[in-house]
Amino acid sequence: MQAKHDFINGAQTRANDGGALDALIDFYRAFNARDLDALAANWASGESNEESGGAAAQTPSMDNPIGGIRRGWPAIRDGYRTLFEGPARVQVAFHDFTENGGADWHLFVGRERGTFTAAGTTLDLRIRTTRWFVKLDGVWRQLHHHGSIEEPELLAAYQRAIFGAPISAPAQG
Repeated sequence: MQAKHDFINGAQTRANDGGALDALIDFYRAFNARDLDALAANWASGESNEESGGAAAQTPSMDNPIGGIRRGWPAIRDGYRTLFEGPARVQVAFHDFTENGGADWHLFVGRERGTFTAAGTTLDLRIRTTRWFVKLDGVWRQLHHHGSIEEPELLAAYQRAIFGAPISAPAQG
C-alpha cells in the first residue's frame, strides 16, 4: 500500500476513518509535543514478560540506539519521561515510508529525519524506523518500534551528545 503523506510529523489532519495512519499521526503529534499522556494512549499498555509473570500477551517493545531495548509500557514510558524531562530536544518526522496491514495489524517502515539539540549541540538525525500497530479492543495501539542509525559517525555523535561517549558494547543487565 502506498503512503498517503510525504511525511508525518503530527501536524497532519487525521482522517478519522478508524485507520492505523491516524494512530501514527497521533504518535508523532505526542512525541514532538513531549506529551507523555498522549503517548500512553498511543502505546499498548502491557507489562514486560518479567512483570507479568511470563505471560507474552501484548507486551510492547522498543529498540533504539539511545533507549536500548525496552519491554513493557512502564519501561518505555520511563525512557520517554527521561527524554522529555531532560535538557535534550528531539523533533522528528517520518518519511519515505511504506505501510502494510490487515484488519488487526499495521506495519509502517521508513525513515525519520529531524533534529536533536542539547547543551549547544545540534545534530541532524537520520533514523531507519519501523512502527508496528495492532488493534486492541477496537483501538490502534503501537506494539513495537525499532529505530537504527546506519551512519557510524552520526550514531557516535548522537551517543556522545547523550552519554558523553559512544557506546562501545551493549550494557549487561
